Amino acid sequence: MATTAWDPRQYERFASERGRPFHELVARIPTTDAVAVVDLGCGPGTMTATLAERWPSAAILGIDSSPEMIQAAQAHATEQLTFRLGDLSAWTPEPASVDVILANAAFQWVPEHAALLSRLAAGLDAGGALAFQVPVTGTMAATAIMRGVAREEPWRERLATVESATGPRGASPVLAPAQYVDLLAGAGLTVDAWETTYYHVLTGPEPVLEWFAGTGLRPYLRALAPDETAVEAFRAEIARRLRDAYPAQPYGTVLPFPRLFVVATKEARR
Repeated sequence: MATTAWDPRQYERFASERGRPFHELVARIPTTDAVAVVDLGCGPGTMTATLAERWPSAAILGIDSSPEMIQAAQAHATEQLTFRLGDLSAWTPEPASVDVILANAAFQWVPEHAALLSRLAAGLDAGGALAFQVPVTGTMAATAIMRGVAREEPWRERLATVESATGPRGASPVLAPAQYVDLLAGAGLTVDAWETTYYHVLTGPEPVLEWFAGTGLRPYLRALAPDETAVEAFRAEIARRLRDAYPAQPYGTVLPFPRLFVVATKEARR
């Protein structure tokens, strides 16, 4: 059910908004003649498939930990483009074996991804790039609402594991930009990092709730499942507070959404 597993249809409800950071990240990757490209956290494969246009001669592999997402991604599989179920935190490339490693909105789900980045950097071939983008949601009103409701009755006890899994008071595993620069520059890469805040204009019923139902709200709903009464009550309370924090306008509801981008490249052979 949607509350216990990744739901590709829910995630794709805002495909245009979610796709824009992916394409802007890929556009900043300087690697041209790639032979091996890996997309970590490929999701339903829709955006991964576009990488074949950027690197038509590369073997492209998409990896995701969700069986539902990988099943959906298989619709995009070709001789050039393959998908595989796998744990992002455990994936380690052979040294100097990959030209491009991409992770779009994936590392925020990997608490120890700082250590993973060092392994990924070692896997880059000369001239290769490690490129990733992560939501910076720690200061967002929506994040405060989800955490706040989770600490209230009657959900406090049942959602305590969600809070503890993400650190003190639900702290995000996303690092500060300077920390990523220091980590990757220390690994010998040239680092380009920047932040962008998108102001998405969302439409439809409860659009902000539906946005987060495909991402940040999932751990809470999963913890409450299969008690559908509790799931619906929790969603209703979150929806009520989100309506106050993100008021609807005649043209839609504005969701400011900050993201951090990093492109780290390995020096090409001389």
